[in-house]
Amino acid sequence: MRFLILPAILVLAACGGGNAGPGNDFGGPIRLAAMGSFHIGGRDATIQGQPVREIQIAPGAPLARVDPNGVFAVEHAYAQYFLPAAPRGDVPLLFMHGGGMTGAAFETTPDGREGWLNFFLRRGWPVYNADAVERGRAGFAQSQAVFAGEPVFLAKPEPWERFRIGGGPGTYAGRSVLDGSQFPVEAYDAFAKQIVPRWTGTDAAALAAYGAMVERVCPCVLVAHAQGTQFAFRSAEALPDKIRAIVALEPAGFGDPAKVEALKNVPVLALYGDYIDQDARWPAIKGNGMRYLEAIRAAGGTAEAVDLPARGIAGNSHLLMMDKNNADIAEIVNRWLAARGLWR
Repeated sequence: MRFLILPAILVLAACGGGNAGPGNDFGGPIRLAAMGSFHIGGRDATIQGQPVREIQIAPGAPLARVDPNGVFAVEHAYAQYFLPAAPRGDVPLLFMHGGGMTGAAFETTPDGREGWLNFFLRRGWPVYNADAVERGRAGFAQSQAVFAGEPVFLAKPEPWERFRIGGGPGTYAGRSVLDGSQFPVEAYDAFAKQIVPRWTGTDAAALAAYGAMVERVCPCVLVAHAQGTQFAFRSAEALPDKIRAIVALEPAGFGDPAKVEALKNVPVLALYGDYIDQDARWPAIKGNGMRYLEAIRAAGGTAEAVDLPARGIAGNSHLLMMDKNNADIAEIVNRWLAARGLWR
């Protein structure tokens, strides 16, 4: 990445991974007014009664005393932001990643193409890209003393078989791919390096940290993937005046059906990819989503579900923002937001 400092403007050259090449980006430099990052939310936790150890921090160094007791900052989230020099979006987009992932999911694709962060920046949207509690640059705490339970690790075959890249259990061994898949399977090993440990008992902490983030950066549009959609819907329940719209990419988590009336002025767009009917899990997950969207409509809200294959867009995995046609799907989102007066 190259940086050229101009008066009040930061210019980022188009960037990608080692496989990037002509036609693999969204075109031209990105001109920013500002960029930065911050941690937000969380609490102080006091840890007591743990043994003090002496360890060697670096080869040849003397032993150092390590005391795991004391007051620690925990359960905060992280966000990096990019503010375009010529904004066209009326409010920022806040990206909320899925389970076992980080904000890297919206940056570049596994095969080195540009991600949605760049796509929407080029269209003049201010963008905030989050790492939730215990993910990525938010950091994590001592699991036994702060987080309930043990972290869950996702083995390499699991996304292949569960995210509708291969056709289900056992397909990773032979790298069998669903016919017409849009996922960049040649870069699957690179994708696997994005997967991080997650805890299953941190939802309340994550929601609290996202709430603090919404209070700081919104009004905004929430763009959430998979597990992240529950935090988007629940943030809108708690702070509906702060949320202008929700874009839910294959939602796997939802809000409280008893509180859907809070979303009656928050339009929702849910997008679903391909192969769902062939999967063991996804028909039930999508069914939950359809019922939740119907509850929003019944409460007087606007909730639209887009079935991409029904629109002639075939081959998409659960990872819509990484698939080879990610720009086509991002364009659907941009047009939907523009139709609601949020982009000019």
